[in-house]
Amino acid sequence: MTAMTSSMPRAFRRFGRDRRGVSAVEFAFIAPVMIGLYLGCVEISDGVAADRKVSLVSAALANLTASCSSSNANAGSCANNIISTTEMNNILDASSAIIAPYAAGNLKMTVSCLSVDLNKNVTVKWSETRNGTKRTNFTFDSSNSALATASSYPILLIYSEVSYAYTPIVGYTITGTLTLSDHMFMVPRTQAPSYPDANPNHTCS
Repeated sequence: MTAMTSSMPRAFRRFGRDRRGVSAVEFAFIAPVMIGLYLGCVEISDGVAADRKVSLVSAALANLTASCSSSNANAGSCANNIISTTEMNNILDASSAIIAPYAAGNLKMTVSCLSVDLNKNVTVKWSETRNGTKRTNFTFDSSNSALATASSYPILLIYSEVSYAYTPIVGYTITGTLTLSDHMFMVPRTQAPSYPDANPNHTCS
């Protein structure tokens, strides 16, 4: 009994000096932190890339619509500043293609022609959408206040709105689905295009 008791301190001293398995223990502490940092960087990078794509889609949608004029050599079906249904579908298709490799089915796009009178009242001349809601009215707010102080009225504007339902790869359980959005105003290149296919009276002038 005495021999067993006296050997216990020696056993504890040997255990305290034993360095075998230290690397494994350190790795067990550090690995979760490193894996978390790695996955976090991947999530942030992917989210920023998706948000950038949304901005590019918004710019392209406004730009392609504003460029639709009879003076454009590549006007296609935009003869006489009138957008046909085929041309509008082409514009929406070309814009949505930019979102790749992300799913285009999660994309909502709306493009509208706005007329702003001398009193800065806005009339929606026409609006077309894919997976979204056609705009029927518009008012200036803090996000577009610069246009509300423009010195030259009346004006015509092409306004695009894009949103994307983005689901994080790993962090979905924490954040759920995030809505990324952007919008763009653009002045028509020569003359604001009409879109009578949406409504016989939907001119933009």
